[in-house]
Amino acid sequence: MAPRILASPPERIVLVVGTQINGAPHIGTSLVQSLAFAMAARLRNRFGLPTEVLFSALGNAPYELATDPDSGHRYQRAYAQALSEPALLDLVTALYQPLFTTLSRRLGIPHRVETYTQQQAGEHYRRTWLRLLPRIDAARWWLAPSTGIPHLRVPCPHPDCGWAEKHAERTRVRLAAPESVHVSAVCLHHGPYATTITPTDGGYLDLATLYRNMVKELATTSAQSTLHVMVKGGDWVFGSHLVDEALQAVGLTRAQLPARLFCPQVVTDTGAKLSKSLIREGRALLPEGATPWMLDTRQWPGTVTEYADQLLTMTEILLSDPRHFFRSYSAAEIGRMMTAPATRSIPAP
Repeated sequence: MAPRILASPPERIVLVVGTQINGAPHIGTSLVQSLAFAMAARLRNRFGLPTEVLFSALGNAPYELATDPDSGHRYQRAYAQALSEPALLDLVTALYQPLFTTLSRRLGIPHRVETYTQQQAGEHYRRTWLRLLPRIDAARWWLAPSTGIPHLRVPCPHPDCGWAEKHAERTRVRLAAPESVHVSAVCLHHGPYATTITPTDGGYLDLATLYRNMVKELATTSAQSTLHVMVKGGDWVFGSHLVDEALQAVGLTRAQLPARLFCPQVVTDTGAKLSKSLIREGRALLPEGATPWMLDTRQWPGTVTEYADQLLTMTEILLSDPRHFFRSYSAAEIGRMMTAPATRSIPAP
């Protein structure tokens, strides 16, 4: 972070950490979130700048999937469409707010929560997307390397529906005016539909992962006085390369690219990412040395305060030396550090 801060000193720093709201958080999610708070505290203390953690709650994660028997196209309904906005906020509050509140109080770092529903409805986010559309051809192969078509989903607006083609095969986007886009698609239950998206109105703008990250990060470049730091798990290194290339393809220089912080990844004994989804679906086994609370942190055998304290102690170990931070950790090693945190992790050879 030091080169970015010293090259163009900001007035404040915001560490942005996003998580898909698709069930209870697992240890990898908690590790990234606690490291975001710990890094915010270090940056504040070292550079004397106000710092903040922004949690982006991605409620556009799939809630349920279906296949159209006639066309064979896959459809999805996201959490944001399956649940009401108050219910989604209640879910975020129940799953994440207790840990955030504890970390915030322990370190004196303010935080705020923003759902993707709120973000995509914001005028600045939509204007950024509208300005990007005329140049999207330059970036499309970076955003969708297999097809060259970045997925845009605008769920069916019919009451109590909200289904959208997962891969947006029949979605068509037409720029009708500089600040108006016409989108047409086909619903699983209601057939063809259309909507117009403007900076302040229109359908739910659900962008595929790389596409969404590009728009989000492009939107932060206009905040000259604020340094936004994108905090992600180590598995996102390669995806971020694609986003950076897409941003440069539409005109950004390397100096304008967002600052990034990649946190250690929790892996199995095979070296694969510890995946709660695969284990819960029975397609992978709980690795040796891992325990059930690692897949659902609500099962931690203690209080939220104790859990936060153990996480912060572990972050001190990881941040004490680059050898500790820039590596992956087995679930067994993470469990050992969480239960015997006074012992430093064995350095890489």
